[in-house]
Amino acid sequence: MNKSVDFYFDFGSPAAYLAWTQLPQLCADAGATLNYKPMLLGGVFQATGNRAPISVPLKGSYLFEDLGRFARRYGVMLRHNPHFPINTITLMRVASGLQMRADPRFDAYVKAMFEAMWVNAKNLGDPATLTEVLAAAGLHAAELMALAVEPAAKDRLRADTEAAVARGIFGAPTMFVGDQMYWGQDRLDFVREALSQ
Repeated sequence: MNKSVDFYFDFGSPAAYLAWTQLPQLCADAGATLNYKPMLLGGVFQATGNRAPISVPLKGSYLFEDLGRFARRYGVMLRHNPHFPINTITLMRVASGLQMRADPRFDAYVKAMFEAMWVNAKNLGDPATLTEVLAAAGLHAAELMALAVEPAAKDRLRADTEAAVARGIFGAPTMFVGDQMYWGQDRLDFVREALSQ
């Protein structure tokens, strides 16, 4: 049986960013395929009654401190984005649209969005800033922004978000190895173990 990890993510999640920094190498080491699953985290929260940790002040401040520990452990940059929370619907529609088309720019786009959000602390909710970030990454900003308003991309993101909820997902990042679900960047050791079996 081919091993794979389904990685459900939203660029607005710093924990999803941290998981993303580790999963490609983790999967490569295990000989597993990494399947990216864009979803709209706000839609997941609405459907499940969950809410962002930042909406609970004490929990939110602790969370960023704890995520900083993981960033240091992983040897990656993580900056608190002063514009957080950012509405990611446009960003996620582009991801869904690129994936739907099997566009080879998908990986470069994911990298550009995660790093702009959580390394460079850019306000990706601002169209001008988003355009600058895309251009700096060598991506055709106008084309990708147009993709975000295509009905097919909107429908794909909506359907994928609904499918995520139907699979039992309530937050990001969520990973699946087979039928086993793992929520949070702090569950990567369990993902690694599952792939070794």
